[in-house]
Amino acid sequence: MELRYKETDPVRLSEDRENIIVLDQTKLPEEVVYLHINTLEQMYDAIKSLAVRGAPCIGVFAGYCMAVLASQHKSLNAEDFEKRMKEDGAYLDSSRPTAVNLSWAIKRQLKVMDTGVESGLAPDKIATRLYDEAVEIHSEDISMCMRIAEHGLSLLHDGDGLLTHCNAGALATTRYGTGLGPILLGRERGYEFHVYSDETRPLLQGARLTAFELVNAGVDETVVCDNMASLLMKQGKIQAVLVGCDRIAANGDTANKIGTSGVAILAKYYGVPFYVLGPYSTIDVNTPTGDGIEIEEREPDEIRTMWYERPMAPKGAKFYNPAFDVTDHSLITSIITDKGILKPPYDRAIAAMMGSR
Repeated sequence: MELRYKETDPVRLSEDRENIIVLDQTKLPEEVVYLHINTLEQMYDAIKSLAVRGAPCIGVFAGYCMAVLASQHKSLNAEDFEKRMKEDGAYLDSSRPTAVNLSWAIKRQLKVMDTGVESGLAPDKIATRLYDEAVEIHSEDISMCMRIAEHGLSLLHDGDGLLTHCNAGALATTRYGTGLGPILLGRERGYEFHVYSDETRPLLQGARLTAFELVNAGVDETVVCDNMASLLMKQGKIQAVLVGCDRIAANGDTANKIGTSGVAILAKYYGVPFYVLGPYSTIDVNTPTGDGIEIEEREPDEIRTMWYERPMAPKGAKFYNPAFDVTDHSLITSIITDKGILKPPYDRAIAAMMGSR
């Protein structure tokens, strides 16, 4: 199986299949830098450092990681090959605990490996199957983004003012993205939206990445500080909020970048539709509610020093830096997936969707 890559894809495989080429999102928007990754440590660091980020994109990356690692281990005997792949998968999975697509892709590849082992295939043959599966994961992501964009666009109107939080565009997935998918697809079809991008403290994904994507796509866009959303809604400038998600619990609670829950509360108060967009693979039926979602806590220096020439808080100050929060399902107007648009009650809608996969 082959996949036609684009130079702008945030993740792709080199022609010799030995390196994963990653757009380093920590350097945007000032620099466009591509990393060539082929070791387990580099793979882990790329996820942990946010060089590759966004739940679907992490899933695509993880699929390629497992394929490249399998190729490196194919000279081992079958028993050692299987043991090494499971160890590598567990190590990769520990890099970021919140985004379910990471563990989803790793488990999917390990299942392909297990099937090959049970069939008596040699490690080199299994490695080829893992490559094919990685390409399939990537291809599915492209199709998934297109379907999410179509479903999401059906809920919007030409001229709408839209608010985004974090980055859920092509940089966070492939091609169209999730949360930005309807906006980018709408732009191609002649819709004129005005998008307000929350800067998204502390890592500024909205200011650095969403604005980068929208400006390059020719979308009318304005960056705003996170604490300006309430005023925009009160002024009637926002007709809908579009956000992505890293995990969806069985009851419809969703984990997304820190600050998303606050935006959802404001939207509920002002009567603004709040849409969560993500693939069905982001649904974790083994997590009954958002209370069971592990929230990643990151380094204090992301708040204290990352974007400043000198620290912006006094010595001795303490910091709390959770990367995500959980939006209660009662605050969500619709969950838009590649399989369709989910409406409350979400526990029933999700059960029905997952039962018909």
